[in-house]
Amino acid sequence: MLRSLDEILAAAKSRGGSKRIAVAAAQDPEVLTAIKGAYEQRLAAAILVGDGEKIRQAAAQVDFDLSQAELVDEPDLIGAARKAVSLVRSGQAQMLMKGLINTADILRAVLDKEIGLRTGRVLSHVAIMEPQGYGRLLLMSDGGMNIAPDLKQKAQMIENAVEVARKLGNACPKVAVIAAFEQVNPDMPATVEAALLSKMAERGQIKNCIVDGPIALDGAVSEEAAKHKGMQSPVAGQADILLVPFIEVGNVLYKTLTYLGRGRVAGIIAGASAPIVLTSRSDSPEAKLHSIATAVLVAD
Repeated sequence: MLRSLDEILAAAKSRGGSKRIAVAAAQDPEVLTAIKGAYEQRLAAAILVGDGEKIRQAAAQVDFDLSQAELVDEPDLIGAARKAVSLVRSGQAQMLMKGLINTADILRAVLDKEIGLRTGRVLSHVAIMEPQGYGRLLLMSDGGMNIAPDLKQKAQMIENAVEVARKLGNACPKVAVIAAFEQVNPDMPATVEAALLSKMAERGQIKNCIVDGPIALDGAVSEEAAKHKGMQSPVAGQADILLVPFIEVGNVLYKTLTYLGRGRVAGIIAGASAPIVLTSRSDSPEAKLHSIATAVLVAD
């Protein structure tokens, strides 16, 4: 089981750069910096789709030799998104990455019935976090895609995160469905849905993982806190995946870890037929590189 982002990077490098990543609207110096790093680390080859002249200008800014990549000239942003998605759909690339284009526009292409990457499951953001002192990776969903998921969507989000965890070597991850406390309270729908998700996993409706909830964050990640609370759960203090109830919780948790906790992070969109690297402009170059490395392993 991979226990750090450095181990993810090393595992992706061991694949020898055999995978290809299609970048939609690649005329973004920050994205090209990440792609350049992927070449230097031998993670993946790239197909850069977008305005050819602007891509050349952006590449010059970051000193990226475009002879190392394939360039597909498509000045129209919507056309670039559709072309990049179709390259993944046809198998010419195994991963998709967002460039200088609105998230809604690239997701519209991903969900297109004719050329898209639909699987029937909800798309969800899976953060791969390395908190200081935790000793292993901690996955979290969803701080970037689903605003207020319902029970069915939450079940699919667990499945997406479990699939990522298994690609990272965790055969049966422990999933904590996060709420404010551990008791089921009909006045707090998040606690009721957490209990239902736990029962669904117990009955085999959610597979390849152990799910328990509701669990507060401290009881999910701290064995000492779980002991003080008297919690009897195989997930308590040992969570591998956190499922948060709605987007604000995930967004704040991700950014708190990054900016106050000095943790390291990566993230991908799961639930499509291929992994999608959809990083924020505020994400560090290291986070973007680790996100590409994660996508390489998930695409494998």
